[in-house]
Amino acid sequence: MNKLIFRKFSKDIINFFLIASFSITFIVWIIQAVNFLDLISNDGHSLDVYFYFVSLNLPKIFSKTIIFVFFISIFYVINKYKNSNELIVFWSNGIQKIKFINFILKLSLLFLILQLVLNLFVIPKSQSLGRLYIKQSNIDFLPKLISEKKFINVVKNLTIFVEEYKKDGKLNKIYINEKLGSSESKIIVSESGKIIKKNKNYILRLNNGGITNISEDNTYTLNFSETDYDLSDFSTKTTTASKVQELDSIKLLMCIKEVLMKDKLNAEQIIIKPENTACHSRKVKSIGEELYKRLILPFYTLIISLVAASLVIEPKSRYLLKFHKLNIFLTGIAVIILSQLALKFILNSINLMIVILFLPIFLIIIYYLMILIFTKFKLSYL
Repeated sequence: MNKLIFRKFSKDIINFFLIASFSITFIVWIIQAVNFLDLISNDGHSLDVYFYFVSLNLPKIFSKTIIFVFFISIFYVINKYKNSNELIVFWSNGIQKIKFINFILKLSLLFLILQLVLNLFVIPKSQSLGRLYIKQSNIDFLPKLISEKKFINVVKNLTIFVEEYKKDGKLNKIYINEKLGSSESKIIVSESGKIIKKNKNYILRLNNGGITNISEDNTYTLNFSETDYDLSDFSTKTTTASKVQELDSIKLLMCIKEVLMKDKLNAEQIIIKPENTACHSRKVKSIGEELYKRLILPFYTLIISLVAASLVIEPKSRYLLKFHKLNIFLTGIAVIILSQLALKFILNSINLMIVILFLPIFLIIIYYLMILIFTKFKLSYL
């Protein structure tokens, strides 16, 4: 009987969690997808590239909502059970409050494992795939971004100006400025031209113009009647270098290990010429913060589950009972805020780093001991 009761209870929590988390994730994803429209409007990528890239952000958004939504789920379901007097079913079947709380703590372990899997493996891989896809993609939307009497610079080191863009795709009075180096550039002027797709790449076929190469030493001009200008040689202006959040978790751990073994801990230190090439030119602070998000932050799921579960422990004072739900809710929010604030001080000093690393475990022990005292537990209950 007790198993059936707990099964229904856990099912209610999980159902509410899935509905709430997917709803919030979808809303945030829509907002973020709008912000990424620059991939099309400014950087010239196709719709396929855009949707593939923004879809790979879903695991990251979902992971960030887990702690908050899980707390709300437990709080909401317990409050619902209390209002409908369904908690009496637990007590009348001999289920002690400490056993009820222990069940919620065990349930939170599943969500802890889910977060660790997402943070350590799924999210870095999905973020890395998105960056790689952007890096390897063509500037497929370039023809649609070219407009009359506007300078177009959607790709690096290239500026295009067109006086007239006809409906049949023909271009008139074309100006192209290509930067070859710090002191070298190429200027192309053409009377007419047309963008052609050849072997899945775009070329600009130019007619009747001239090419001027400019350098510090000299300048020379070459005239042409027809020439093809290959646009596939240019890369997108979108940042394609790997970010810390895209790096493999093992590599990040090796970066921190290398710093701790060789140098004094300095959050603003930039790692130069490390044995692990993934660490090169990265701040120790950014690596530490990313590892904190992946490894330490998920453990706050355990403490917020205990906070929400303590809603079943009602104070004897009428005054405290009046504000009991509000106090529990604010305590849970305070713990979530604390988990985010600790991120900013993770590498300020060795001692502070140790405190922050063990803070969630310390909070779990302290809060659990408080629950044991308030429930007047006996060893047989555990």
